[in-house]
Amino acid sequence: MSSTTLAALHPGDTATIVAIHAEEALHQRLLALGFRSGKQVELIRKAAFSGPLQVRVGTTDVLLRRNEAAKINVCKGVAGT
Repeated sequence: MSSTTLAALHPGDTATIVAIHAEEALHQRLLALGFRSGKQVELIRKAAFSGPLQVRVGTTDVLLRRNEAAKINVCKGVAGT
């Protein structure tokens, strides 16, 4: 599996969260939304003109700013494969 950031994924890509490198307030918000190391995420779509990303975590869809998504390190592919 290759390591990248959530912001660098393409729509339809699935990845596993490796680490979150964000300031405390954002880190706590992401944890509350279900973003944790080892969790699988799927990029659903990217809005045009550097708009937000729609990300699926479990059964929940979340919109993230691109600069927030850039702070989440992921490994492409599904965990355990």
